[in-house]
Amino acid sequence: MFRLPPSTTGPDPSRVADLLDGLNAEQREAVVTPHSPLRILAGAGSGKTRVLTRRIAHRVVTDDVDPRHVLALTFTRKAAGELNSRLRALGLRDAVAAGTFHGIAYAQLRSRWADRNIKPPVLLDRKLGFLRRMLPPGSDHTQALDLAGEIEWAKARAITPDRYERAAASRKCSIPAARVATLFERYEEDKKRRRMVDFDDLLSLCRRAISADAEFSAAQRWRFRHFFVDEFQDVNPLQFSLLNAWMGDRDDLCVVGDPNQAIYAWNGADADYLVSFDRHFAGAQTVELRHNYRSTPEILNAAGAALGSGRLAGQQLIAERPSGPAPRLRAFRTDKDEAVGIARAVRDARGPGQRWSAQAVLVRTNAQIPLLEEACRAAGIPCRTRGGGLLALPEIKNALAGLESGRAPLATALVDLELMTETDDDQPAAEADRRANIGALVRLGHDLLAVDPGATAGSFVEWARASAATDQFGHGGDAVDILTFHAAKGLEWPVVHLAGIEDGLVPIGHAKRDGELAEERRLFYVACTRAENELRISWAEQRTFGTRSMNRSRSSWIDDVELANASPQFIAARTAANRARERSPLGPSRRAGRSAGPPDSALLGALKQWRTATAKGAKVPAYVIFADATLEAVAAAKPLTHNDLLRLSGIGPVKVERYGAALLEILREHTDT
Repeated sequence: MFRLPPSTTGPDPSRVADLLDGLNAEQREAVVTPHSPLRILAGAGSGKTRVLTRRIAHRVVTDDVDPRHVLALTFTRKAAGELNSRLRALGLRDAVAAGTFHGIAYAQLRSRWADRNIKPPVLLDRKLGFLRRMLPPGSDHTQALDLAGEIEWAKARAITPDRYERAAASRKCSIPAARVATLFERYEEDKKRRRMVDFDDLLSLCRRAISADAEFSAAQRWRFRHFFVDEFQDVNPLQFSLLNAWMGDRDDLCVVGDPNQAIYAWNGADADYLVSFDRHFAGAQTVELRHNYRSTPEILNAAGAALGSGRLAGQQLIAERPSGPAPRLRAFRTDKDEAVGIARAVRDARGPGQRWSAQAVLVRTNAQIPLLEEACRAAGIPCRTRGGGLLALPEIKNALAGLESGRAPLATALVDLELMTETDDDQPAAEADRRANIGALVRLGHDLLAVDPGATAGSFVEWARASAATDQFGHGGDAVDILTFHAAKGLEWPVVHLAGIEDGLVPIGHAKRDGELAEERRLFYVACTRAENELRISWAEQRTFGTRSMNRSRSSWIDDVELANASPQFIAARTAANRARERSPLGPSRRAGRSAGPPDSALLGALKQWRTATAKGAKVPAYVIFADATLEAVAAAKPLTHNDLLRLSGIGPVKVERYGAALLEILREHTDT
């Protein structure tokens, strides 16, 4: 285990300099400021993990903290693993305890139960089957999922069954609120009778133990004295109360988060803990990280515009990357056409020597994934979707089966597993991937040892399964990722395709209230900011749901994306055209029969040339695409957005969806010149 050398002359200046090397002024301030509590507002792509780990390391090398008393909290095992890897690279090895709220709480409880010879309760790690038995015969899977979601939301918000119905008045569920309250109460009673606990119980039990057991409280507060929390915008009330219990009357706390990536309110998270941090922690200081090192300026412009009214903070990111292409917008006739088109675009975007894993296709709902996966596989494109995570992989199942009944110390068992991770250049890629997955399991074991040095192989298996239930572990291999917006949070790719950007999906149809729409805006922003070099956005004019096909319209938020990268000349010209139309006798009528002035002849020529090519490709007469009078109106009015196009005679919603992006691209090119 890492030990700090005795310090007689103070910190090593070279080590301190290394930790600050390459940081901008804001990042450097976040690393070195002695203030606590500290809030670091870290925008997308601003290097938050780098800053967080270097702040921890800086405090260690300057003898400000003993790493054995540091607790770093994350929300997924993947994030905890990344944090630990970076700390090890900085020389801290396994001294710092890093893990999820659930994982740390469970480790502490198991230690307490062992010290008191208490038989641990059974951990309910698959609650759906448990809940399904409570529902009437014939109830579908959706109802069990909804019930589980409502119970998890209530427990995250510290809402008891008797208070659920009133608290959930505005929530949407396939089961009436009164019925959920009844089933929630029965669920709690059944667990208690069977001596079972679920994951959220781990948090409340740990908090209760700290409050009621002075000896346990003293031990944990001695063990952990310096707290760091990543993604603080995702903390829910139950986690916040546990954090306060761990801290006691101390204030050595550093949190990192981005209010504009707060996308889990539906699941109980409360971004107010980050937004109003100084109200929750008196005397807190804030450092803002505003420089984005991930995305091109064009992508950041589009993402910022997409955020719109969903912004929770006034922060405007500053692009540090060189300029790149503007986001590409494309309409398709059906969702199947869109899936095929995206597969072709993925193949076209893969340059010589590039990996498939440099691209991702992101969607709003899981239901959109199968069609895209099918299209990719039909095109011979390897792809992966989020499945059961690390513990669902065959090699991991076999490894855990060998450990499950073991009583040997975990540290000894991990030595044997480490022998299975060795790779060489001659191994097939699949075998290298399997060994890399075993390596991830080994890292998971070291994470537990940092919290519970006395863990056994058997206790590790149970802890790992508990920790992985809310995991985002993926597995390696060269494949295109197909994920939901939510699952993509925290990830990034050079090329990102956003599919199904339609009203009803973006924003989701059930989002009606201002707060819900604002969160949908932030979710769209998260999806956009996953892209580094290229962002491609598409939608379908018709989408099939089950056996029903429905006409669709592109999301109105795409107008904001379009305008984000328009040139000042283009916007000025369009503004002048709007003003001219306002002054015309026809006024701003949506169906203005004529435009306010003469058409731009060069622009009109380009529009007619495009119409000829489009008609030829579709094997239809040119007038079927657009009449001459319509193109003349476009060339005179110079519309800026799809909504502007709809104001012109001869252009309806279907034609805007089908041809709007092409028309506006021609307009932009000619106005820019």
